[in-house]
Amino acid sequence: MVNPPMDVARLAAVDAPRTARMLRQVREATLAGRRAPMAPRPVIGQSWERVLRGGVDPDREVRPRLLTAEEVCRRREESPLGQVLPVLREGLLSVADAARHIMVVADAESRVLWREGSPSVLRLADRIGFEVGADWREEVVGTNGVGTPAVVRRPVQVFAAEHFARAHASWTCAGAPVTDPRDGRLIGVVDISGRLETMHPATLAWVESVARLAEARLREAHLDSLERLRSVAAPVLARLDGRALAVDRDGWSAAVTGMPYVRRIALPKPLSPGLRWLPVLGTCAVEPLAGGWLLRASAEPAGGDGSGRLVLDLSRPERRLLTVSDAGGSWTRELSGRHAELLYLLTAQRAGRSAAALAEDMFGDPSRTVTVRAEMSRVRRYLGALLLHRPYRLREDAEAEVLLPPNPLDLLPRSTAPGVALRRTAHGTR
Repeated sequence: MVNPPMDVARLAAVDAPRTARMLRQVREATLAGRRAPMAPRPVIGQSWERVLRGGVDPDREVRPRLLTAEEVCRRREESPLGQVLPVLREGLLSVADAARHIMVVADAESRVLWREGSPSVLRLADRIGFEVGADWREEVVGTNGVGTPAVVRRPVQVFAAEHFARAHASWTCAGAPVTDPRDGRLIGVVDISGRLETMHPATLAWVESVARLAEARLREAHLDSLERLRSVAAPVLARLDGRALAVDRDGWSAAVTGMPYVRRIALPKPLSPGLRWLPVLGTCAVEPLAGGWLLRASAEPAGGDGSGRLVLDLSRPERRLLTVSDAGGSWTRELSGRHAELLYLLTAQRAGRSAAALAEDMFGDPSRTVTVRAEMSRVRRYLGALLLHRPYRLREDAEAEVLLPPNPLDLLPRSTAPGVALRRTAHGTR
């Protein structure tokens, strides 16, 4: 019988060399299919399973291909993380440098965009390709403190030989995802990396707290931008009759006239001026405003009978599209991974699922109903009357089609949701 997982953080603080040896024994035995002295931590064991399925070789040193300097610059300019880089530096760098750590900030695709800290540790990182522009996705370099938090969407500390690649076994990394506070979309990961003996048991909590502070600053910046848009839109809306609203580039409402307040409108991307059909509003005249759009809705509200059709396109692993159509027109949107998971589960179970059942499907934890309800509220913004609740389900008269990838293992490959993993396996055995 395999012993339960050990408390790695506590043991490493007491005896780092002994902990490193134990982790190496666990890793070697587990990857060789032998009886291990104790089980790997669940988050690590599950990551190893994903990486093994993906064909990563733990003994082959991988130096990810770097982005060009021009592409790094473009991604930095487009990343919301650039707005909070001073927050990350203030919260992490002074301690990191003194403790011989480095701070790494990666985008949603686990591409390293910024890397700062102890010069000696930066030189060590260069030797394994942990450089600006490197691809540090889990499926490329194995279990690590950047790619793994991006997959599981929660903070993860990876100690020494818990790294999948043998070349990374002398490192210990603590990474926390940073999400867009407006819609929960992953925008990147902030990570602290260094040698095992320099890591403190509180490192992970420290990194997570700074990531949450960065999210709070992003939320403040968003509210400030909406206030600026409101000041521009107010005199324009005051001159209009009928239903109209001013929204930012992501559809968040700054001001409304002639209709109940709507917190957010789902917008297609790209959106251009002219007559456009939008869920809930119907046909709208779209006009540019400084920092957003003016949407002038038709005289009559959009039909609300709920009849319609949706196509969930999951045929390409890295692109998840939803097309919604009814008698008024059609509209396509790229989905976040989490919304794609939820809609896939609902199309597979047309009878519906309670919040607790969806929490079990998504997280293996039926108590996480608050998270499920918040996400379903966001989904309802673009599905409107097509989505019902108590239980959550698609309308019976709504057509739904799911386009699956040719290889069943490519069905939402980065999803760790138990309900998706079960169906991924089921598709693969047919």
